[in-house]
Formats: sequence, C-alpha cells, structure tokens
Amino acid sequence: MEDDASPRPKLLRAAARNEVSWKNGGGVTSEIAAYPEGSSMDDFGWRISTALVTAAGPFSVFEGIDRILTVLDGKLALQFPAENSEVILDASQSHSFAGDVAVTGVPLGGTVRDLNVMFRRGEWQAEVTTQCPQLNCNGTLIAIATQPAKGLAALDAIRLDDANQLPADFVGYFVCLQLATEP
Repeated sequence: MEDDASPRPKLLRAAARNEVSWKNGGGVTSEIAAYPEGSSMDDFGWRISTALVTAAGPFSVFEGIDRILTVLDGKLALQFPAENSEVILDASQSHSFAGDVAVTGVPLGGTVRDLNVMFRRGEWQAEVTTQCPQLNCNGTLIAIATQPAKGLAALDAIRLDDANQLPADFVGYFVCLQLATEP
C-alpha cells in the first residue's frame, strides 16, 4: 500500500495533448507543459513541446525567448540566414539559439520529430540532457520518455519531485527549468 502523504509525479500523457498551430501557421505543435499553466504563446515563462517538421520552412519568431531544440527522430538542418550558417542535427543532438532570430528548418531525408524548450531570456534558464540532473536542478524537472517504459508510452512526460519516481527502464530526456541567476 502506498503512503498517501508521499509526493506523486504529475504524469503528462502524450495521448491527452492538444495540437495547436505554430505561431507562424507553418505546422502544429503538441504542448507538454508550460509555465504558468494556461499561458499563451505570448506570455509563457517557459514552454516544452514536440513537433513534426515535414517540410522546409521558417521557425516562428519569439521576441525575448531562448530555445533549445533537440531532434528526437530524423535529421534536421537549421539555417541561420543572418549569420550565413547552418547547423545539422541528427537524432539526439541539440542546439540552443535565440527565438528572435530568423531560422529555417529543413528536414533531411524525411519527417523530423523535435523537442522544443523555450524560455524567457533573463528570467529562466534551461538544460536538456539524457542524464537526470536532479541534484543540480533547483526548479522544475520534467522527464520525457522517448520509448515505452513501465507505465509510460513514448513521449509521455513526468513532472518529477524525485528521480526515484521514474520506472527503472526509462529512456529519454530530462528538462530542468529554473529561475535565471544573476551573472
């Protein structure tokens, strides 16, 4: 029997998520979590989502927002016209960039599924990793499964209070979001 006083993780089922149009209308995103809860695309402190990139196109512009984009499946080219540069991301690779710069995403060889972490510059900081940063995360810690595990489907997420709440067979990403610290 479980102790009713012990904290329970908040399970965020992939199957229960709503898909919403990208800010620029170029595709759809599936929101995993946002702060504050119920915030819009214009007033979030941080937001975690997944998306399918099926064709080349511009990323939505988010003034004052920083992003960490991680490719979950596929291969994606990020083109930065102002810098005349390109970053190629294979599955499990991440890239951080400002949300208010022009970026074009180009899927290479088929559809790409990505994990997108956005956070308000100067107010929040974020880290995306495959190793649980629990001891170093003094904020919100969310685990996103990349494959099924005991009690979890692929892309289910858990808002964690304690890493011991994860199934032993968990494979995925951890997103740590915390208030920005002064330099």
